[in-house]
Parts: sequence; structure tokens; C-alpha cells
Amino acid sequence: MKKILLLSCLWLLSAATVADTVLITGGNRGIGLEFVKQYADQGYTVIATARKPEKATELNALAKSNSNITVEKLDVTDHAAIDALAKKYEGQAVDILLNNAGISGGSDSQKLGSIDYAVYDKVMHVNVHGPMKMAEAFLPHVMASEQKKIIAVSSSMGSIKKTFGILYIYRSSKAALNMAYATMAKELRRKKVIVGLVNPGPTDTEFMLGVKGKLRDPAVAASDMMRNIDGLTIKTTGSFLQYNGKELPW
Repeated sequence: MKKILLLSCLWLLSAATVADTVLITGGNRGIGLEFVKQYADQGYTVIATARKPEKATELNALAKSNSNITVEKLDVTDHAAIDALAKKYEGQAVDILLNNAGISGGSDSQKLGSIDYAVYDKVMHVNVHGPMKMAEAFLPHVMASEQKKIIAVSSSMGSIKKTFGILYIYRSSKAALNMAYATMAKELRRKKVIVGLVNPGPTDTEFMLGVKGKLRDPAVAASDMMRNIDGLTIKTTGSFLQYNGKELPW
């Protein structure tokens, strides 16, 4: 009886110390930083990436005060760096691969008649190629986990049904991301990997500087998306979810 009790205690102790892991790209500011804060508060092991971690003051302060958080340097347009990071964490299960890093391209560069195609390339590299390469490189880590989730932060502006005549570059990048992840969801379903797209809505971050109208609080936006991510199952893989949990039109 004593032996059974001892084994039970050891099992409970090991279960309590094994936390789920989330890897968050663009974790140094805005919604990404909120993801880091809130997942760490939930007890997750958080791997937070930043393009320039030496300048990520708030993120570094969080990591210093919370041993669950590790900060890694990563530019999602650098595919060799993505492969190196995946190699560094070889054998580490990643329950949620959260592709949050993204750029808008600015409004002046994407007006019909004066589109800046160098900016177009950069936005596509960050918003589409980045999440795709991350998914490829970290697929073994995700498959080794309990949750098995690959998520990308998208936008309702990537919905073709909600088209209006501005932001050609940003909108087309998110539409491309949506298609890529919807395709991935179909392919990985048989492997029990859950793929999802979440939309924060218009949120009060540097991303939305100059935008008029009511903006959402980043903490609330992150919390809403985390609830939606938590609710995703293999039956709902491939979903494109609004912050309120409703399906967005493609």
C-alpha cells in the first residue's frame, strides 16, 4: 500500500511539473507580448521570439521575472534561422505553434497605381512564407505534443467576401495565409494535427497607428484568441475564427 501511495505521489509530482509549451513568434510587443504574458500566467512554458531581442525591453523583463519564459532571436523571413531554432529545440514538444509575427506594409505603399512591389514582397515573406516555414520546421515538435496545434493570427481583411478598395498588399497576404493554412489543415488532419486561424479584430497596437475608430484592448484581443485556440479540436481544424468565436467568411 505504501509503495502504491509513493508511486502515486511521484506521478502527481511529475505531472505537475510538465507544462504545455507554446512557441510565439513576434512576442516582443502588442498582441504577441500579451500572448506571452497570458500563456505564462496559465503555467505554459513559453518560447517567445523577437527579431531584435536586445531591444525587447518588456519581453526581457517578463522573462527575467518568470522562469517559464525563454526569449529567442528570430526573423521569420530567415529560413535558415528557423531551421536552426527547430534544431535547437529538437526533442522538445510544442503544444501550440502560434504564428503571430506580421506586418501591414503601411498604407502609402499599397494604393492602386502606386503599389510598392518591394514592400509587397516583404509583406508576403513575413505574413505568408514565415508561418508556412515555421509550420514545416516545427511540425515534428507539434506532433510530439499533447495538443498538436498550429495557429496563425490572420485578419478579417483576408476574407474575400469582405473586400473593399484599400490595402491590396496586406489583404492579399492574409488571404494567401488563410488558403495555405486551410490546405494544411486538410493534409494534417490524418496526423491529428489541428490547424487554425484566429482574428483579433481592430486592436490598439502600433500595427493600427493612425486608424480612426474604436480599437480593442490588446489584453482582451489576446484572451479572446486564446479561448478560441483552446476550443479548437480535430473536428474544427481549418477554422477561421472571429474573436467572438464565430466563423469568418473566406
